[in-house]
Amino acid sequence: MASAKGYAAQNETSGLAPISFDRRTPRPDDVSIEIDYCGVCHTDIHFVQNDWGVTEYPVVPGHEIIGRVTAVGSDVKNFKEGDVVGVGCMVDSCRSCKACEAGLEQYCIEGMTATYNGEDRHDGTITFGGYSDKVVVSERFVVKVPEKLDPAAAAPILCAGITTYSPLRHYGVKAGDKVGVIGMGGLGHMGVKFAKALGAEVTIFTRSESKVGEAKKQGADHVVISTDESQMEAAAESFDFMLDTVPVQHDLNPYLNCLKVDGTHVIVGLLEPVDPALEAGNLVFKRRVLAGSLIGGMPETQEVLDFCAEHDISCDIEMLDMKNINTAYERMKKGDVKYRFVIDMKTLKDD
Repeated sequence: MASAKGYAAQNETSGLAPISFDRRTPRPDDVSIEIDYCGVCHTDIHFVQNDWGVTEYPVVPGHEIIGRVTAVGSDVKNFKEGDVVGVGCMVDSCRSCKACEAGLEQYCIEGMTATYNGEDRHDGTITFGGYSDKVVVSERFVVKVPEKLDPAAAAPILCAGITTYSPLRHYGVKAGDKVGVIGMGGLGHMGVKFAKALGAEVTIFTRSESKVGEAKKQGADHVVISTDESQMEAAAESFDFMLDTVPVQHDLNPYLNCLKVDGTHVIVGLLEPVDPALEAGNLVFKRRVLAGSLIGGMPETQEVLDFCAEHDISCDIEMLDMKNINTAYERMKKGDVKYRFVIDMKTLKDD
């Protein structure tokens, strides 16, 4: 075992504070990593505050990890000391079901092992995430960070990036398609960048007039104010694909009405029941598809990093001192970040 430092929540109201804990002894297929940067995802807040009722305390969040390899196990073939690497939302799976064999570990029939608040499949301990100075992860769940990418800005690609890239690729978004991106946060701004790089004509749907200029700056061809009935009517039946990044309950029906015949609406942000209710006629009478998508498998996670390097895509970030993480959470709740906080882990050493 190795002694580690990090930040953890002890209960749903404690907030995050320094913690010392032990990382497990590396196994033959493990990569030991010194963490340089960790992105801050809204999911982290949900787990810290036990919004979903499944948190095991203490919880050390963080699943957008960038660092450098410090050691490798005897069975490791693809990494060496000094490599710049990433770890995303999962650190294990059963590895033998059809999903895992297809490189879709996020859909493992037994359930993936999450980077934090997951149960280690070997020793039953609870996994601790990237708000820490080091981590030990099986080689299969580590990805290489291309030299061209800024390591700090690459961190959110491991969650916000892959979450938006995967459905665009899976549903075959291509040059000439009309894509709507619903929401203009950490996920939404990455969705715009990917859809544009794939050659699509991209429209941002936002509730806020104040975000029009920013949406155009991010590369959107058009902006629709979703609270403006006339703008929504003008957008009816004109889109091939809608990428829905909104993480709270919202009315899907107006957006479904914006799809062409055979159009697809993919939810990547909402994990709660759909409310208000879905009007099934919006699907049936136009053969539209309502779908969901969860991050991406390990091959696709490597693919998105390589795609970002090839197309000069990165996440817009604000660097964060570890001691300011609780303030950052409050700002995130208010939407006061463009578009992703990334913790500089050098600041952890100052505590």
